[in-house]
Amino acid sequence: MEKLFNKNPSKPYFISTISVVLVSLLCLLVRNTIDYKIVGYLLLLVVSLLAIFLEIQAVLIAAILSALALDYLFIKPYYTLHIDNAEDAFLLIMFFIIALINAVLTNKFRRMQRAIHIKETRASTLKLYNTLLDSLSHELRTPIAAIVGSIDTLQQKNVNLTADKQQNLFNEIEKASMKLNYQVENLLNMSRLESGYIHPKLDWCDVKEIIYNVCNRLSEETKDHKINYIIAENLPLFKLDYGLMEQIIYNLVYNCAQHTPKGASIDISVKYDVDVDYDQHIDLIKKCIITISDNGYGFPENEIDRAFDKFHRFKESKTGGTGLGLSIVKGFVEAQNGTISLKNAEDSGAIFTIELNVDCLPINSLKNE
Repeated sequence: MEKLFNKNPSKPYFISTISVVLVSLLCLLVRNTIDYKIVGYLLLLVVSLLAIFLEIQAVLIAAILSALALDYLFIKPYYTLHIDNAEDAFLLIMFFIIALINAVLTNKFRRMQRAIHIKETRASTLKLYNTLLDSLSHELRTPIAAIVGSIDTLQQKNVNLTADKQQNLFNEIEKASMKLNYQVENLLNMSRLESGYIHPKLDWCDVKEIIYNVCNRLSEETKDHKINYIIAENLPLFKLDYGLMEQIIYNLVYNCAQHTPKGASIDISVKYDVDVDYDQHIDLIKKCIITISDNGYGFPENEIDRAFDKFHRFKESKTGGTGLGLSIVKGFVEAQNGTISLKNAEDSGAIFTIELNVDCLPINSLKNE
């Protein structure tokens, strides 16, 4: 409402004037059946309501017009500003004073509310900023230190390194670079989500290809885990954003690998489902359902509802992590008209389920063409 008034500065004055005029005209129709003091209360109520929504100048105009209308139309003698007795004069003066005080106090209260809101917003932003810095101080420093240390060792001329040691150092640099790139990508993706810049570019995607490519990129992180693929061979192509889906699968598998013990299993399931109207034999909703689960420790029951909150890190989780991965997953899934849910398995571990309402293209149709 304030933005609207900023575009049209005269609108608040018009609203305050027309409000007083309308109430006065309505009361004028029943002037002979109600006491003028009741009219004063009604006009005072109008001024009070206007003070909640309008700035002080427009409310003062309403207060002045209300006092004039009360005197001119409802206090005898009518249609004159003259007042016969002191009681009516005192009533009019008190009405005007109360209207002014009410307008000023309400306006001050609104200003205090805005100031408190701004202060709370700044405090919340500062808290998030400090949380992010605290997270990044570890998450970015570790891979950077590994890269710098490995390069420094390789550059030392007085140290003889075997081919195997050199290769190990190169592998450390590559692994640290990938971790650094992952954190930077998460920060950029969160920035895109916050700015509302995410606009999915939908195209026919092979979900199996996305999953295999992502797991291949995560081969180092998942080398101590067993990945089980439960994917139908005749899975159709789905109209999705390839890049967003890569990041979704990457973050979920990476999360499972980071928060499960060595030797744990990670199951990746993809299936195609259709809600059908059996009476008319019409397909209603086509769904791509992706489930990623593990047999690790699962999530704390009292914190599982906050798993997708930005910057949230579980108390019992190991140090590190920015708390952005799952939040980005949720944002990317919802950007593609989908939903994601999380629950703990009955035995142990966590189960992420993604449901995407998508168009599909059967593989058979491509072969026939």
